[in-house]
Parts: sequence; structure tokens; C-alpha cells
Amino acid sequence: MKVTKKQLSDTRVEIKVVLDAADLKTARKQAIARLAKDAKVPGFRAGKAPAEVAEKSLDPRAIADNTLDIAVRTTVPGAFHEASSQPLVVPEVNVTKYVPDEMIEYTATADILPDVKIGKFKGLKAKKPAVKVTAKDIDEIITNIQKQYAEKKVVKRKAKLGDEVIIDFVGKKDDKPFDGGSAKDHHLELGSGQFIPGFEDGIVGHEVGDKFDLPLTFPKDYPIKDLAGAKVVFEILVKQVNEIILPKLDDAFAKKCGPFKTMDDLKADIKKNLTAQNEHRATEQYKEALVQELVKNSKVSAPEILVNDQLRVIKDDVTRNAASRGASFEDFIKQTGNTVEEWEKEARKIAEERVKGSLVLQILARDQKITAPDEEVDAKVAELRDVYQKSPEALKNLKDPNVRTDIKNRLTIEKTLDFLVDNNK
Repeated sequence: MKVTKKQLSDTRVEIKVVLDAADLKTARKQAIARLAKDAKVPGFRAGKAPAEVAEKSLDPRAIADNTLDIAVRTTVPGAFHEASSQPLVVPEVNVTKYVPDEMIEYTATADILPDVKIGKFKGLKAKKPAVKVTAKDIDEIITNIQKQYAEKKVVKRKAKLGDEVIIDFVGKKDDKPFDGGSAKDHHLELGSGQFIPGFEDGIVGHEVGDKFDLPLTFPKDYPIKDLAGAKVVFEILVKQVNEIILPKLDDAFAKKCGPFKTMDDLKADIKKNLTAQNEHRATEQYKEALVQELVKNSKVSAPEILVNDQLRVIKDDVTRNAASRGASFEDFIKQTGNTVEEWEKEARKIAEERVKGSLVLQILARDQKITAPDEEVDAKVAELRDVYQKSPEALKNLKDPNVRTDIKNRLTIEKTLDFLVDNNK
């Protein structure tokens, strides 16, 4: 077998392969054995005749076609190995010349794992964000908990800040309703800042039964371009005013919130949980920054096929997010003020960075001999079995060797990220 490699790009190659008569001899024997299984030879049961006997009754064209198929299929992997290229997909094969029993010439084209050269991975400049929990952070959590225990009392008076109102509203631009600007029986806490400036303040002083127009101007930096800086009018009907009665913040309140005896106990627990959350967030941000810097220090290209796969993952996430809000992907993108083309351009940049980050981590793991041992993989699989014990389909998937390989790869990447952190303290 003669192999010649043509580099089409950093991530794509064309391999030219020439097989001679000696290479075809084995393939021809396998082709005859394959065809002999279905051959009907007088004096033998179907498929039981020896290959050398069955060959006499076989169609020479069928032998030639099967020889070609077997010869190409069995030599493609070896050809890429000989060319020191690892295909990321099944190669596209094009037979350019075939003389039965004498020679085959074909090309195999595929996206390949690029040649990644890892740069400096110690002493990187990335810094871990400081972890800090303030009294204000704790008070915000307590206020949210306090609201969960609040009582709502229907009142017959004008609404004021801090009240909850139930309203119908229709937003119009140029006398025409705009998307997302209308709702019925909407519960709104006045002063919560859920709406654009002026909306909630404009309801203050109104009472049940009031129907009025509220002219407003959207902020110039509003994310939906069609509404940014636009003058609109909201038609509002106040249907109910609720006074929100918050419980007193004392030790009795703390006891309602959990196994706490005092407010100090509750605050200490909140601080502990917030610290753990912020520490985790800071560590993840630090890992991401380290990977970004490692990519900059390394020589790595992003294969188009992997970028497209990652782009699909990003789009699927956005589509699910849009569906949860009752919108299509296209409508969701439109609401952000971008076109689908603009979104895809930015999303592709993110996909390329993710692919590059994944590749440098894989190569770093290989170079540093970092891997997840079988016992850790077993423990993770057992953990997932407990999580999905009520899902037969998920439990079935956990038995798939490919799923186990994926789990092992994920654990290996986690270990590699920890390795990066340990080497940049």
C-alpha cells in the first residue's frame, strides 16, 4: 500500500492510496468467502461449499465489486494511521482507478484532529475572582425569604410602593400593540423594578377599577432594537390591590425557616451557603480563564465539523430556553435585537473557542498522562443510577459502553482542569 497525504487545511486532509496486486489478494479471498455463504453449488447445501469450489459458480463482476469494497474499507484506517492523521468522521472515499486483481487507486478525504501544540500551562496570568459575602447579600436573601412568608391582604385604597397589584395591560407603539407588551391578570409588586422605568411608579396612586393610559419611553439601551428609545403607550386596568404584610424579622421567624434558634443562626447559615456558592462560581470562572489563556499560548485549530456540532448544541440550548417562554428560536433571537445571521456569527465564535478549549485539554491530559481510573468511573455510574432510578431509558443508556466512555472523558477533563488550577496557584 502506497500512501500520500495532501494537507487541505490545518484540519482537513486528502489521503491518496494505491493498492497493488499483493494488497488485493487478501481482499479477493475475503470477497469470495463472503459470496460463498449464499452460493448454490450442486452437491452442497447452500453456503456450505468450500470457497475454492464456490468460486467457480460466482459472478466475476460480483467478486470484483466485493473485492473493491473490502479492500477500500479495510485499508482506509491504516492509510490515515500511516499518514499520522486521525479522522473525526467517516472519510469521503472516491475510487479513481480500479483494475481487478491488479490495482486500486482511491482518495479519502476527512476532517482530522489537528496537530495541537500545547504552550505554557504553568504560571498563567489568570486570577481567581475574590470571594466575598456582604451584609447586603445576606439581607437580600432574608428579604426574599421574608416575602415567601408574607401575607397578602386585599385593600380598597390607592396603590402605593410595596403593594402588589393585579392588572391587565396592552402596550402600543404607533397605536399598534407590540410583541410581549400585553398581559391579563398580571401580578406585579410595585417597586420591584420588573418593568421599564416609570411603569410601576405610574400605577402608584391608582385604585381598583381605574383604567388609564401611561405614556412611556423605552431606554435607549433596551435589548430589543425595535423598542429601544421608542415612545409607547400602555393601556392599564387595575383589577386588585394587595397590601403585602411582611413577618417580623425575629427569632420566631428564624425558627420557621429551618433548624435555627435565632436570627444570627439563620444569617450564619445563609453566609455559609452563599460563600460556598460564590466559591464554586469563582472557581469555575477561574478554570475558564485558565483554559482561555492556555488556548492563546497553544497552537490549535478548530475543525469545522466540531465547530458545527458545538454550534448545534448552543442553538439547541437557546431553542429550549425560547420554548420555555413560549417563543420560537427565531422570535427569541428577534427579541434580543439581532438577526439570526448576527446571532450565528457570534455563536460560532463561542463554538470555536469551546472546541479549541476542549482540544487543548485533551492533549494536555494525554501529555501529562491524566485519566480517570475505572473505580471513579464506576462510582459516577452508580451515582447516576441513583439519580435516574425512576427512568428506565436513562438506566438502559448507562449500560452503553459509549456512555461509559463519555463519562470517563468528562471525569478526565475535570481532573485536567484541577491540574491546571494546581499548577497556577
